[in-house]
Amino acid sequence: MERKRRRAVSRSTVLSCGVLTNPVQRRVRELVRFTQQLQRVHPNVLAKALSRGILHQDKDLVVINKPYGLPVHGGPGVQLCISDVLPILAKILRGHKAEPLHLCHRLDKETTGVMVLAWEKEVAHQIQEMFRTRQVTKKYWAITVRVPVPSAGVVDIPIIEKEVQGQQQHHKMTLSPNYRMDKGKMVKVRSSRIAHVAVTQYQVLSSTLSSAFMELQPITGIKHQLRVHLSFGLDCPILGDHKYSDWNKLAPQKLSVGTLKKLGLEQSKARHIPLHLHARQLIMPALGSRKEELNLVCKLPRFFVRSLHRLGLEMPNQDENGDKEARHLGTQ
Repeated sequence: MERKRRRAVSRSTVLSCGVLTNPVQRRVRELVRFTQQLQRVHPNVLAKALSRGILHQDKDLVVINKPYGLPVHGGPGVQLCISDVLPILAKILRGHKAEPLHLCHRLDKETTGVMVLAWEKEVAHQIQEMFRTRQVTKKYWAITVRVPVPSAGVVDIPIIEKEVQGQQQHHKMTLSPNYRMDKGKMVKVRSSRIAHVAVTQYQVLSSTLSSAFMELQPITGIKHQLRVHLSFGLDCPILGDHKYSDWNKLAPQKLSVGTLKKLGLEQSKARHIPLHLHARQLIMPALGSRKEELNLVCKLPRFFVRSLHRLGLEMPNQDENGDKEARHLGTQ
């Protein structure tokens, strides 16, 4: 009886604090649950989750659905990363004598979606070369704050890394255009030797007055290219991009009152919004004994689908059941 009484008191305390009854707090809890559940688990738990979400497997490749918030490589402050669990994943798939899988490319920590692994180091090197020589077609899906004009086109602006001065001194990628306006005339600028050629093809799939659901095809593969081209090139930062929404500082993304209301949040909780950038599709050319190209497609994670619905953005027909199928694929 005493245990039941304590439990009842505890439950009423939680309710009286407003944690469960406050819709903003519930929304924050939902976002945390969808985006952080695999970041602090045991490596064995992560490996099992990845094995349940395998998109494709053959004698050369294993294609996984990368979860949100997990870096591909280790580093300072990184507790768990994809490369840490590749030996465990290999053993789950091929038994205890299996050699570790090899990374073929990388995705940013906050990006979800298609990620290719290889059983043999030689095959991994071949695929890395395919990416380097732009033989692999890559398509991403993103939700943006604001709508680009025109609704489809190509951003062809070089990108360079620069140091941002201020209270929080840090480095960011930014645009290094070849032309600038001078007294109403377009003037060619001397190109920087350390700027990288960067080309992104984009298309709006669905839009409202204040947001868009976009398909992005990076022709080049520069660090943070899509985020920089969208934010600084098209003035449409990706939803949840707290790094590139403002050049001068690192701070939670500022959103309009209308967008916050649709998302069920307040500006003070905007820091909980995850980056809405998803590696939707890879098309790889024939490799080894496989004579046909390989088309790899990954469903959206649940938090992304929820945001689409909340913002009134329409899902392409083939992805209308994305929420349900994302669970099937082991997406967080």
